Amino acid sequence: MSGPAEKALRLIATFPTTTAAMMMERRCREAGLPGRTIPVPRSISASCGMAWCAAPEDRTALEGLTAARSIPVEGWYYVMI
Repeated sequence: MSGPAEKALRLIATFPTTTAAMMMERRCREAGLPGRTIPVPRSISASCGMAWCAAPEDRTALEGLTAARSIPVEGWYYVMI
Protein backbone atom coordinates (compact mmCIF):
# COMPACT_ATOMS: atom_id res chain seq x y z
CA MET A 1 0.00 0.00 0.00
CA SER A 2 1.33 3.41 -0.88
CA GLY A 3 0.74 6.62 1.05
CA PRO A 4 -0.69 9.87 -0.24
CA ALA A 5 1.06 11.51 -3.18
CA GLU A 6 3.65 14.11 -2.31
CA LYS A 7 2.46 17.69 -2.78
CA ALA A 8 4.27 20.01 -5.15
CA LEU A 9 4.09 23.71 -5.94
CA ARG A 10 1.90 24.19 -9.00
CA LEU A 11 0.88 27.17 -11.12
CA ILE A 12 -2.89 27.53 -11.31
CA ALA A 13 -4.71 29.76 -13.81
CA THR A 14 -8.38 30.48 -13.18
CA PHE A 15 -10.91 31.72 -15.71
CA PRO A 16 -14.10 33.78 -15.65
CA THR A 17 -16.02 31.18 -17.69
CA THR A 18 -15.98 27.51 -18.54
CA THR A 19 -15.57 28.48 -22.19
CA ALA A 20 -12.32 30.30 -21.39
CA ALA A 21 -11.01 27.26 -19.49
CA MET A 22 -11.85 24.99 -22.43
CA MET A 23 -10.18 27.45 -24.82
CA MET A 24 -7.03 27.36 -22.68
CA GLU A 25 -6.95 23.57 -22.85
CA ARG A 26 -7.39 23.53 -26.61
CA ARG A 27 -4.79 26.23 -27.32
CA CYS A 28 -2.22 24.69 -24.97
CA ARG A 29 -2.61 21.32 -26.68
CA GLU A 30 -2.20 22.96 -30.11
CA ALA A 31 0.92 24.82 -28.94
CA GLY A 32 2.38 21.77 -27.19
CA LEU A 33 2.40 23.52 -23.80
CA PRO A 34 2.25 21.38 -20.66
CA GLY A 35 -0.53 21.32 -18.11
CA ARG A 36 -4.03 20.02 -17.58
CA THR A 37 -7.52 21.11 -16.63
CA ILE A 38 -8.40 20.52 -12.98
CA PRO A 39 -11.15 21.60 -10.59
CA VAL A 40 -10.24 24.90 -8.93
CA PRO A 41 -8.51 24.10 -5.62
CA ARG A 42 -10.61 25.00 -2.56
CA SER A 43 -8.02 27.55 -1.48
CA ILE A 44 -8.84 29.61 -4.62
CA SER A 45 -12.15 31.20 -5.48
CA ALA A 46 -13.20 31.22 -9.16
CA SER A 47 -16.43 31.62 -11.10
CA CYS A 48 -16.41 28.62 -13.40
CA GLY A 49 -14.83 25.94 -11.22
CA MET A 50 -12.22 24.89 -13.81
CA ALA A 51 -8.54 25.82 -13.76
CA TRP A 52 -5.33 25.13 -15.68
CA CYS A 53 -2.58 23.45 -13.69
CA ALA A 54 1.06 23.52 -14.78
CA ALA A 55 4.58 23.73 -13.42
CA PRO A 56 5.56 27.18 -12.09
CA GLU A 57 8.36 27.47 -14.64
CA ASP A 58 5.80 27.37 -17.47
CA ARG A 59 4.16 30.67 -16.44
CA THR A 60 5.91 32.89 -19.01
CA ALA A 61 4.94 30.63 -21.92
CA LEU A 62 1.37 30.29 -20.66
CA GLU A 63 0.96 34.02 -20.13
CA GLY A 64 2.27 34.59 -23.65
CA LEU A 65 -0.27 32.15 -25.04
CA THR A 66 -3.20 33.69 -23.17
CA ALA A 67 -2.19 37.18 -24.37
CA ALA A 68 -1.65 36.09 -27.99
CA ARG A 69 -4.90 34.12 -28.13
CA SER A 70 -7.01 36.58 -26.07
CA ILE A 71 -7.86 33.96 -23.46
CA PRO A 72 -9.28 35.76 -20.41
CA VAL A 73 -7.53 34.71 -17.20
CA GLU A 74 -9.10 35.58 -13.87
CA GLY A 75 -5.91 35.04 -11.90
CA TRP A 76 -2.55 33.26 -11.61
CA TYR A 77 -1.79 31.44 -8.33
CA TYR A 78 0.91 29.26 -6.82
CA VAL A 79 -0.57 26.44 -4.76
CA MET A 80 0.80 23.32 -3.09
CA ILE A 81 -1.25 20.41 -4.44
